Amino acid sequence: MTRPDRSDINRLQQRAGRPEDAPLRGKDGVRLPPRYRANPVTRNPNSSAGEVFLVGAGPGDPELLTLKAWRILQSAEVVLYDRLVSQPILDMIPDGAHMVHVGKQRSNHSVPQDEINQRLVTLAREGRQVVRLKGGDPFIFGRGGEEIETLAEAGVRFQVVPGITAASGCAAYAGIPLTHRDHAQSVRFVTGHLKNDTCDLPWNDFVQTHQTLVFYMGLVGLPIIVRELTAHGMRPTMPVALVSRGTTPEQEVVCGTLENIVERVQQREVPAPTLVIIGEVVSLRNRLDWMAAVQTMDGRETP
Repeated sequence: MTRPDRSDINRLQQRAGRPEDAPLRGKDGVRLPPRYRANPVTRNPNSSAGEVFLVGAGPGDPELLTLKAWRILQSAEVVLYDRLVSQPILDMIPDGAHMVHVGKQRSNHSVPQDEINQRLVTLAREGRQVVRLKGGDPFIFGRGGEEIETLAEAGVRFQVVPGITAASGCAAYAGIPLTHRDHAQSVRFVTGHLKNDTCDLPWNDFVQTHQTLVFYMGLVGLPIIVRELTAHGMRPTMPVALVSRGTTPEQEVVCGTLENIVERVQQREVPAPTLVIIGEVVSLRNRLDWMAAVQTMDGRETP
């Protein structure tokens, strides 16, 4: 997967009727509509109070960042960012902003959640413009609700900027529609990060026809997920896809069924972060893998 170069962007702008001398967006050089070129966030000159912006960075591709998220990043004084925020998005943050990594890995939380919550309160009370930057969407397995609960209790002003969640972004880039009139009329998001390897999930509810299951952070727990779904009645031939590092140039998709997906993933040594998609819609990937088609047309190898 590659990004459009400068000539590609110029051609797109010419087709859209945008002038070549329009102001640039920033480090990546992509142009923006006029309303987003002004001072991104203005502060009340009569107030010394700070504010926290809970911002979703999307699943990885920097071009999936929303315009509002970019606009707020440009005036950030402090940015507390997670491990899953991609480097190209971090590169968009102005040099003057103070960057603080507070990311988490399985069994390794560099900064405990309670400490992150309190740090947001403290920085805002110091009068700072604070951005809490999260991969995907803050309100979908991102602990965003916990953080703004703390801010609300402390009387700190805050705003929430949604991001494209991993389920939507990764499925789209893998050529797998999460819903389809012939295959799935509902979709269910589930955390695959099973605490202490427990199985305390409503497995019976997951075994439904015409439903797509999406497990976030499901790589380590994949054998348990497969075991429990099969034990609760899901057929072993149900199609499964595991998307690794979705929407980035390193994206890798491993497809199979409940009865063989664990072995296939182990053979490929697939790295995190991953997303697991289970349902009949996965079978559509063979025909709808648009990224492979784009790479073939451009003369690039497909993963």
